[in-house]
Amino acid sequence: MIVTNKAPDFTATAVLADGSIVEDFNLYDNLGANGAVLFFYPLDFTFVCPSEIIAFSHRYDEFQKRGINVIGCSIDSQYSHYAWRETAINDGGIGRINFPLVADLNKQIARDYDVLLNDSVALRGSFLIDKDGTVRHAVINDLPLGRNEDEMLRMVDAMIFTNEHGEVCPAGWQPGDEGMQASTEGVADYLAKHAEEL
Repeated sequence: MIVTNKAPDFTATAVLADGSIVEDFNLYDNLGANGAVLFFYPLDFTFVCPSEIIAFSHRYDEFQKRGINVIGCSIDSQYSHYAWRETAINDGGIGRINFPLVADLNKQIARDYDVLLNDSVALRGSFLIDKDGTVRHAVINDLPLGRNEDEMLRMVDAMIFTNEHGEVCPAGWQPGDEGMQASTEGVADYLAKHAEEL
């Protein structure tokens, strides 16, 4: 169980958004003002993965507005990451995405996050890490099931809301919705108003 615990830290080689390769990319040094989304994917130059990475890249500004950095990770080398970034989308690449890709060649990061499948590749794990390093949300998909980046944005909004207001977010909560006091009275009051909508 990783949720509610500190995210396993790591320092690894990564390809940055500007295409440069660094050998000392550290997770905790790269949390945004409100934290980060760390996501794992199986392999470069595959099929579902580029759709997810491009979807994260298209929403990158939305994550940044919320003070959240996005970090991708797979067991591929930094050279494979770089080559994939330099390959046009129409040719099976991901183009020059705007967030770093971490190289987890020895698979230790995937092991630490418990997403390594058969000591081979990482499952599609997504982790929302708060600014203090606490994992607040995690979802892991099997290989054929692509993730929902918009749902991750909603979870970011929920985390920020609870951090700022001290309230909890009920089912289906969206930005602008009412929160709920974490008490018997608060729940009763909320359900009296909203039970039909749930």
